[in-house]
Amino acid sequence: MLKKTKIAKKRKEKPKKEGEIDPKFWEVMLSAKKSDYERVCHEFGVTDYRWMLKQLNLKKKEREDEQAKVVEKVDNMKPIEINTSGRAEFEFDMKLNDPNSKIFVYKNGDMLDFGDGSDDSSKHNMKKTGDKYLFSVNNVSLNDGGLYQVDVEDVNVFSTNFTIPDVEFNGMLKDAEAVEGHDAVFECVLSGPAPQITWCANDVSVKHGDKYNITVSEDKLTHKLTVKDCKLDDKGVYTAIAGIKSSRATLAVDEDPNARGKGRGGVGEGTNDLARRLADDQARLQREKDEASRRTKSGDGGDGSGGLGFGDSSGGDERGKSGLGGEGTNSDASGQHGMGRGDLVADELGGMESDVVGSSGTAGDGTDGKVGFANGLSDINALRGKSAELVCTLNTDKVDGVWYKNGEKLTSTDGVTISKDSCTHKIIIQNCNDTDAGLYEFEVNGCRTQAMVRVGDLPEFDPDAWQKFSNPVMVKAGQNASFKMSFPPEASLEIKWFKKGSKLHDGGSVKVLNKSNHSHLQIKDCLRSDTGEIKIQLKNPFGSIEAVSSLIVLDKPGPPQGLLETNESTSSDLELKWNPPKDDGGSEVTNYIIERQQVGQNTWKKVGDILSNHLTFRDRSVSLGKRYSYRIYAENLEGISEPMETDKIMAGALMFPGPPAPPKVVSAFKTCINLTWTPPEEDGGTKILGYLMEKRKKDTNQWVTLNQVNEPIQGLKYAVRDVSEGSEYEFRVSAINMSGAGEPSAPSVMVCAKNPNMKPFFKDPEGFMVVRSGNSIRIKINYEASPMPEIRWLKNGEPVSPWNQIINTDGTSTLVVPSSKYSDSGVYTIVAKNSSGQTSFDIEVRVADEPKPPGPVELEQVVHGKVIITWAPSPDQENDDRLHYLVAEHNSNTRIWRTISDHLFSTTYTTNIQPGQEYHFRVYAKNDLGLSDPSDSPTWGFNSNRVSVPSNVSAMVSLERPPSILVPLKLHTPPKGYQCYMTCAVRGSPTPHVGWYHNGICINSNHNYYITNAFGVCSMYILRVRDEDSGEYKVVAVNSLGRAECSTELKVKGTVS
Repeated sequence: MLKKTKIAKKRKEKPKKEGEIDPKFWEVMLSAKKSDYERVCHEFGVTDYRWMLKQLNLKKKEREDEQAKVVEKVDNMKPIEINTSGRAEFEFDMKLNDPNSKIFVYKNGDMLDFGDGSDDSSKHNMKKTGDKYLFSVNNVSLNDGGLYQVDVEDVNVFSTNFTIPDVEFNGMLKDAEAVEGHDAVFECVLSGPAPQITWCANDVSVKHGDKYNITVSEDKLTHKLTVKDCKLDDKGVYTAIAGIKSSRATLAVDEDPNARGKGRGGVGEGTNDLARRLADDQARLQREKDEASRRTKSGDGGDGSGGLGFGDSSGGDERGKSGLGGEGTNSDASGQHGMGRGDLVADELGGMESDVVGSSGTAGDGTDGKVGFANGLSDINALRGKSAELVCTLNTDKVDGVWYKNGEKLTSTDGVTISKDSCTHKIIIQNCNDTDAGLYEFEVNGCRTQAMVRVGDLPEFDPDAWQKFSNPVMVKAGQNASFKMSFPPEASLEIKWFKKGSKLHDGGSVKVLNKSNHSHLQIKDCLRSDTGEIKIQLKNPFGSIEAVSSLIVLDKPGPPQGLLETNESTSSDLELKWNPPKDDGGSEVTNYIIERQQVGQNTWKKVGDILSNHLTFRDRSVSLGKRYSYRIYAENLEGISEPMETDKIMAGALMFPGPPAPPKVVSAFKTCINLTWTPPEEDGGTKILGYLMEKRKKDTNQWVTLNQVNEPIQGLKYAVRDVSEGSEYEFRVSAINMSGAGEPSAPSVMVCAKNPNMKPFFKDPEGFMVVRSGNSIRIKINYEASPMPEIRWLKNGEPVSPWNQIINTDGTSTLVVPSSKYSDSGVYTIVAKNSSGQTSFDIEVRVADEPKPPGPVELEQVVHGKVIITWAPSPDQENDDRLHYLVAEHNSNTRIWRTISDHLFSTTYTTNIQPGQEYHFRVYAKNDLGLSDPSDSPTWGFNSNRVSVPSNVSAMVSLERPPSILVPLKLHTPPKGYQCYMTCAVRGSPTPHVGWYHNGICINSNHNYYITNAFGVCSMYILRVRDEDSGEYKVVAVNSLGRAECSTELKVKGTVS
């Protein structure tokens, strides 16, 4: 059941960590169609599709198991999108296990209050029809974007992400016209990128497929809809919806003139008209059968030679002519005169031949001396008060026939005119009225043809409504236009509306409401292209009547017309000329607005606003040699038109600069040639904007430009990097001003792209480096030299060991010493030598390790106010001549540790002390890799000389205890790629040593795990969980009094066991 809720409960997603996938991604993918997978992945930045599909299948299985608890099925899920009414909607089919289950809707985790769809004023509504649920958001704004989720009880059944781009239409849709069978294209340009927009045809959303082709440009700004193989039914209004903005345009489809006569030309008025006429013909057939039976009973049948028989309708042909049946039968004898009826396809092709009764069932053509009908009578609908005529043609002119009406013989005295012209026999009914209706027959020598005459009136309009309808309807673009026509009620009345000659159908922006006594037409969101004739047609079996009105849609005018002419261009002004717009928007143009943009700048400046009776403008604020573009807008009371934009126009005559001096070669290398030059003597009257450089390879005739005119070289020097080593080139340069590039200079001397001879030179080498023992030594030296030098490496003046690796590349030499030892310390020398000379460089390498702490620290006071601190040297002092000591002090006054001496190479230090304070000292060993652990001194101060006070306590209380686990480890099941944080609490005295184990292997020194111990709280952190991280994790705490441990399991989701 649907239930409104007013609870502001939130469901918060876990925050997204860096490198993780947005949790919203899986919510959207679980409810998306397969055709939308690629779009959703692109939206959330997911690129590993194979991994995504694997994870999605697992999550779908989990989701289906959860959903099975509350719903029987969920399908036909359509994502949220905005329709042409401005409402955002999504829908799905769902069958609940329990009809009383509560349904909740969330947006970004916030529960929404929604109605049942009966009140349009509600912001959110969910309407239920059978098993179909339709959720809508009214008055959509940018704040309505987000992730929408539908839950049944506490189980999610559907999610859809609503992205509303904040864009405008820089280029609106334009009306399109296509010939039947051809394609039509609609295109719009947005102010900002949008990966997709919604397209609608006659207010119905369309998708990419066989009928429609939807494309988006690479910059996501231009969106295009192609309507393939247009049919007449494709015409209508097409809408592009981007965010909360939309643009509409119409499609007109013209009939293909080459297709006429190939299947449509002879077709009647449609299936409905055909069915109606079939029913009328069946009724007439029944009347004729009754008449035949009546005549037989009255003795007209005799021995059957005058009997009437009805054929099996198999005599008709595809052209619509009535066929002739076989031998008929009457009630008491075998008739020799049959009457056949043609195939009713004739009704569809626009004509029905009358029934013809002839000898032996055939009409005959007179060649055998028998009388027959060449053309029989046809049914007619006669207008009351007008004349009507029935005509038939015999195959001979030598006989006369008899006319009957409803079985009664007719003569000229019965108010009709009977005439004969050769083989043609005609009866004319003057001033038809209701009494003239009936079955008319013409009989000659036993042959008979008959037809029905119906009398009636044309439809009528209500005179007052007709008068009001004839007045034009004028609306503004975007408004609705309404037309109404009243008429007397009448059966079998057909009502049609036309716009500019094309029939209008109910749907899209057109709403047609037909009642028994009136018809109403409404055109929504009118466009300027809707302007034209509006016509209503009423049609009954006796004819049709039409009433004509007109629709005028007022809109902004079209752009000014014609190629913009430049009447005159001088150094200080430009004169422009244009033509009025082709369409004034239904309202007279009041003025023209002129804007200007200087080439190379991004801004447009308004330079003119003139009345509509002026079609020229002189811009008097231009600069000689500069190029400008202009936009001309037409304006009326409804708004401003689209602009007509000019090409680039230069103010004044073109004045090019003279040639610069020939370029000079400053230096040449294998990848670069540096050039310089002097500016030209003549600048052409405007500022030099830059230079154009060209090159020519030796033994070729082609000059190749190295930069574009619109990207001139700034300054008087240039480094040419587009060269090939060993090739020879010459160069020339041209100056560029507002008019363009001038005449090029004379060419430079021919120069070869190669490095000059150079003594080896080392680039920014480091002269000292420290390496931790056990790590490899890697000394990398960059150099420049020409030609390439010979490289040698020395250690302490001797060639390096052959076990060391030397890697030489172009401009770089690297020495690698694997698994360094203390003995690898020393001075390494690189020697580079070529034909231009020799260069060497020394690098001091020191292999060390973190130092061991000094020995015990002792304190001694010889002089009052001073204390001597002495300590035993660190064990590493003998192996490391750079090892020194640091002394830190902590007193009872400041209560902080501070360094009182550093870089001590001796093992003693004297410091000042204050009486009455307590002191502690720490001594560290220090080398190039850092500090050792400290060695602590005994306490010095007033407590040192205190007399111990006898205690009555017989025994000291010991606080020592074995380790124990206060808070054990917990089970963890993180997804692959997520973080994992384990923690436990340990107690013990003395402080126990804590070790972490994974599957029985100690991981305390494994850098893949970050392990801490803060006051007994032991933590282990894994940044990104991998499959191999699964298994048992154990914490073991050990001190001198005992041992304690706890363990847990880590299960990584998505891991195949």
